[in-house]
Amino acid sequence: MKVVAINGSPRKDGNTRLLLEATLKPLAEAGWETEYIQIGGKNIHGCRACGKCWETQDRRCVFGKDIFNEVNQKVLGAEAVILGSPTYFADVTAEMKAFIDRCGVVAMANGSLLAGKIGAAVVAVRRGGAIHVFDTMNHLFQISQMVLPGSTYWNMGHGMDPGHVAEDAEALRNMRHLGQSIDWLGKAIQGSVKPYPVLAKGEVWLDEGK
Repeated sequence: MKVVAINGSPRKDGNTRLLLEATLKPLAEAGWETEYIQIGGKNIHGCRACGKCWETQDRRCVFGKDIFNEVNQKVLGAEAVILGSPTYFADVTAEMKAFIDRCGVVAMANGSLLAGKIGAAVVAVRRGGAIHVFDTMNHLFQISQMVLPGSTYWNMGHGMDPGHVAEDAEALRNMRHLGQSIDWLGKAIQGSVKPYPVLAKGEVWLDEGK
């Protein structure tokens, strides 16, 4: 199985990376193929609401001059995705929000491509605001019919300067357990007798009360 970790922090070697790598480590030890991807600080723009992905249905965004399609294809080819972001005014970075919006709509437009995949979020924070960041990334997973693993706390680590989060022992234990939870969940899904119950676009928005 494969897991992709995406770093939305412009600090490519900062605390978000440390948390993501701490989560990937037990997965690699368990035999997963792991890939770490840096989008923070790179060229990626937000969704332009053009609706073309609903017309083309080729699993891609029509705006192909930035890194989005390359990264998203790797997500679509994985069984699990871990999103990581630092806390910017109590929310994700601009790069992470751009990826979330386009990833979500391309998946919906092409028949719920993320459904049944495992999704997890990790947050680096100096002091406060991490819960909102955590929620923003989890919203993509929940709206997209993905499966979310639990852990020992909200998946956050505290630190200001690059490397400071390494002093947050509780956070590192949390990240290791999160990786172990993803491994357990992935193997449980893989061994399931029945496939994940995917709802198509029309079924998702159907008002059964009428």
